[in-house]
Amino acid sequence: MPNALPDPNTVHPIAGYDKEIYVKPTIKNPQIVVGDFTYIADSDFESHVTHLYPWNGDKLIVGKFCQIASGVEFVMNGANHQMNAVSTYPFYTLSGWNMAPPAKEDLPLKGDTVVGNDVWIGQNAVILPGVHIGDGAIIGANAVVGSNVEPYTIVVGNPAKPIRKRFDAELTELMLKWRWWDKPVEEINGLIPLLTNSDLEFVKAKVKSLLSEAK
Repeated sequence: MPNALPDPNTVHPIAGYDKEIYVKPTIKNPQIVVGDFTYIADSDFESHVTHLYPWNGDKLIVGKFCQIASGVEFVMNGANHQMNAVSTYPFYTLSGWNMAPPAKEDLPLKGDTVVGNDVWIGQNAVILPGVHIGDGAIIGANAVVGSNVEPYTIVVGNPAKPIRKRFDAELTELMLKWRWWDKPVEEINGLIPLLTNSDLEFVKAKVKSLLSEAK
């Protein structure tokens, strides 16, 4: 009997192992949106999202098929303090101090944090508020990402800096057009030999052909 197709609503995709989960079916916070088959090497994803407060209205949006290592932290806008005054101390958050919350325009709010599809985030990386990480990017272990990351780019360090593109411009463009992660599970299953092929010129030619057939 053939194996059942992968189910994005499965919490534990590895039988008998609870330290790796598909994230989407575990999400309870409406400010966190995660796509199908994205996993984290932990038993709880939301504990890795810090300073996410409803009054700021920001969201963490993560695409499909992302691979998130243990120790990764998504720092949201609630971590930011007022910086345009002489003190950064958040008196308004602590009891007994006579301060109303500052206006939103006085806080360095940077909007939603967005992670694309098929992004690999290495162990103990920190993603700062408002960062946008493109499809297919790789974030090195212990990186601190405070700036946007282009698709299919590898970044490392603190602050994270690009070290190289994963592919040439033509293959990158083809992958962004093809968007394999949006295809049905049955089709992706059949594409695995192509998705895992290290002969990138062969992959390029095949993806060109598939895109041409889809027109």
